[in-house]
Amino acid sequence: MDTNNKLSFDYYILLFFLVSVFGWLWEVALYLVNEHKFVNRGIMIGPYLPIYGAGALFLYLVLKRWEKKPLYVFTISLTLCSALEYFSGYILEKMWGVKWWDYSEMFLNLHGRICFMSCFMFGVGGIFLIFFIIPIYTSLYKKVSDRASKKVRMAIALILLLLFVADAAYSADFPNVGRGITYQI
Repeated sequence: MDTNNKLSFDYYILLFFLVSVFGWLWEVALYLVNEHKFVNRGIMIGPYLPIYGAGALFLYLVLKRWEKKPLYVFTISLTLCSALEYFSGYILEKMWGVKWWDYSEMFLNLHGRICFMSCFMFGVGGIFLIFFIIPIYTSLYKKVSDRASKKVRMAIALILLLLFVADAAYSADFPNVGRGITYQI
């Protein structure tokens, strides 16, 4: 990953959406495998889970300096993402009175908000993000940047942001809840 070149605002917006959509696909796929049915996972209506995108951006900004130290990346990713998941779960529960995930049945869980396996997978995910996803994404972004004007990239990023803000505003009043999505407290 070339961190010497300054990256444009749209780089970060598009990365946020890429990882948010991937996170949504991941959780929908897990639910399909385990429960054999489709469920739109997450608080919002759109096919994205912003906690994945926000976590990826945060990790990228924090961890890019350690791109040659996988143990640092694993440990810091595990710690930061576990804290993000725990406090996000706490805030969501307090705001809406339901849980969007519940690890109560899992090994070494803390209030059902995090567990050993999810924490471990955050470490693995950080490795995957920093050593595989970011370099591939950055390479593709630079290729697209050579072909698409900055105005086009910014327009796409702004349209995605506007749709996201509209979804967030709607979901603040009418969050996505129900069987397979939330758990009663």
